[in-house]
Amino acid sequence: MQSIMLLLRTEGNVYTVYTEYGPYQLFPDLLLAERGKMIDSCNQGDARTYDPDFKGPIAKRSCTDVLCCIVFILFIIGYIILGLLAWVNGDPRRVAYPTDSQGQFCGQKGTSNENKTILFYFNLLSCASPSVVVNLQCPTTQICVSKCPEKFLTYMEIQFTYRRDRNYWAYYSQFCKSAILKPAKTLTQVLLDNDCPTAIFPSRPFLQRCFPDFSTQNGTLTVGNKTVFEDGSGRTRNAVELRAAANGVNRVLDARAIGIKVFEDYATTWYWILIGLTIAMLLSWLFVILLRFTAGFLFWVFTLGVIGIIAYGIWHCYQEYSDLQGQPNAHLTLYNIGIQTDISMYFQLRQTWFAFMIILCILEVFVLLMLIFLRNRIRISIALLKEGSKAIGYIPTTLIYPVLTFIFLSICISYWAVIAIYLATSGVPIYKVITPEGQCKHENKTCDPKIFNTTEVAKACPGAQCNFAFYGGKSLYHQYITTFQIFNLFVFLWLINFVIALGQCALAGAFASYYWALKKPDDIPPYPLFNAFGRAIRYHTGSLAFGSLILATVQMFRLILEYLDKRLKQAQSNISKFLKCCLRCCFWCLEKAVRFLNRNAYVMIAIYGKNFCRSARDAFNLLMRNILKVAVMDRVTDFVLILGKILVAGCIGVLAFLLFTQRLPMIIEGPTSLNYYWVPLLTVIIGSYLIAHGFFSVYAMCIETIFICFLEDLERNDGSTERPYYMSQSLLKILKEQNAQTEKQ
Repeated sequence: MQSIMLLLRTEGNVYTVYTEYGPYQLFPDLLLAERGKMIDSCNQGDARTYDPDFKGPIAKRSCTDVLCCIVFILFIIGYIILGLLAWVNGDPRRVAYPTDSQGQFCGQKGTSNENKTILFYFNLLSCASPSVVVNLQCPTTQICVSKCPEKFLTYMEIQFTYRRDRNYWAYYSQFCKSAILKPAKTLTQVLLDNDCPTAIFPSRPFLQRCFPDFSTQNGTLTVGNKTVFEDGSGRTRNAVELRAAANGVNRVLDARAIGIKVFEDYATTWYWILIGLTIAMLLSWLFVILLRFTAGFLFWVFTLGVIGIIAYGIWHCYQEYSDLQGQPNAHLTLYNIGIQTDISMYFQLRQTWFAFMIILCILEVFVLLMLIFLRNRIRISIALLKEGSKAIGYIPTTLIYPVLTFIFLSICISYWAVIAIYLATSGVPIYKVITPEGQCKHENKTCDPKIFNTTEVAKACPGAQCNFAFYGGKSLYHQYITTFQIFNLFVFLWLINFVIALGQCALAGAFASYYWALKKPDDIPPYPLFNAFGRAIRYHTGSLAFGSLILATVQMFRLILEYLDKRLKQAQSNISKFLKCCLRCCFWCLEKAVRFLNRNAYVMIAIYGKNFCRSARDAFNLLMRNILKVAVMDRVTDFVLILGKILVAGCIGVLAFLLFTQRLPMIIEGPTSLNYYWVPLLTVIIGSYLIAHGFFSVYAMCIETIFICFLEDLERNDGSTERPYYMSQSLLKILKEQNAQTEKQ
């Protein structure tokens, strides 16, 4: 192929190109029409062209990523089928009601235990056995009773007192397996048959189980006002031993009083909490409105505050460095003193304060240089913040959308939790051999309680019992319970990310409609959020499912890594710990990168209606061509929004603190006699932060969408009459100033 020689000459507004085949004339209008194509071809390396009639989000679309949409629908159908199977085989009553040694529920209606709602342990002292940790079951007989014992009694005492007063046996017999007319059996026979407990002691119901009634007198632990008692087998026990055994069954016994007090505080302050959250919502809305007028002021106030704080830190380090001059041992270095457990020793060295001063000086210089050299980029970011507030003002329904997202997320979380409970309670009762000392060779083997006493196991292991262990089965369904739980978790993560992706795509479509309206707000289409939501559901379910599938897979790997870390924590070497930290860091970075890429891909999907991969590629290329603008814009936006969240939560927190600590009696009388004022206080602060996060997530998506549209606008148009800019006048003014500075340079 022969080469072509080109020469270019300009005469007025006409460009003449001389080739070996003759001269050709090109006119400015033609060059102007091809400008977008030429720029994009040079920057991107492909033949991407722009639609000259583009006026906003594409209306005529086709379905994207249909295969992934089909897979997503199949997974949802499978998820529904799994829920039906779990509903048929599971029984949540196994979580709500305690289970006795025969696998029967305490307090279940329509059974013999309907009026017996509390679980009673024959010998709670045996619950200190190591087998409790292994089998999660106390190696003693457990029955359902209507009330807990209220006095000290032993089986030996009953045999003597029964002859003169039968009421003692009537009281004691309600804690036996079945109705026994009189205590005729010997103590040895009672122990072998497990018909009755050898002793009872004062107890109270907690979590539907009988636990000893502990109290403290003069710093000594007592049970029923006694420090020692008979266990019914001839041994004297103390309250400390009983407390250790009770903790073997229930680790939260110490939290009983705290739980009751916390509940009381919530019952007293619930309406104040609702008022605080409502004020947080109004403050968040007000902050978004103020950003429209004071975004630049707020940014520079925050920035100057950071500079001032760092400058104070430099001055303080210099003062400490000067004050330590001449002090003994102040001239030593970190190498001389080595590793010390007392951290205060490091602050007695001049070298420490000198290092801090150098670090702060470098940080101060870095911040100042960033402000000097990136001042124009920062001005664009501030203008985008103002533009975002203006867009939300024209489309106020976007601030209500987080409520819809919250409803969808609540449905997903509830469905996942219900399926997890039903799967965990699927199956039939499984019984295992349990011995008090745990030294039987048949320990932990399955058994049948109906014929257990006649088997060889009972003869080979005296004192062994066949007690209920858990619910399971040998069917195909029960063999794959663990697999179903993993599937439940994975689809849950997929659905959660899909709901978030749907919200981002819908908001991006609404805000893109605002940006690409030439005359704002007259050219904004009616119901932009509703139309964008409909387009996302109708045409791009597959693309949204594709992006959320990638993110859910990364999150699943992170959860598996965390699970393995906890399960194998005791058997980890230094090398495995190092690899675990590396993997954890890599997956964290990967998840952040995927989130960032997905969010920008959803914006491109909302605007152009292309599939996920092409939208992600276009978004990535567009951002990489403007990487400096992206870095500055992200940091400025995140900085302002994070401070806004902290500001909202802090204001509500201060008001709640003054109210709950009764420091505003002259203005308003708050709740009195709170047990723990920090309980409603933390609830209000965390709730306010979450509400502010919901509002500002809409704001962040607005800024992200407007920024991408802004970059597209710069590459598409040149400000001429035929191809005017769609950006606001403030952005256009800043852009013209930058162009003028560039031409002068």
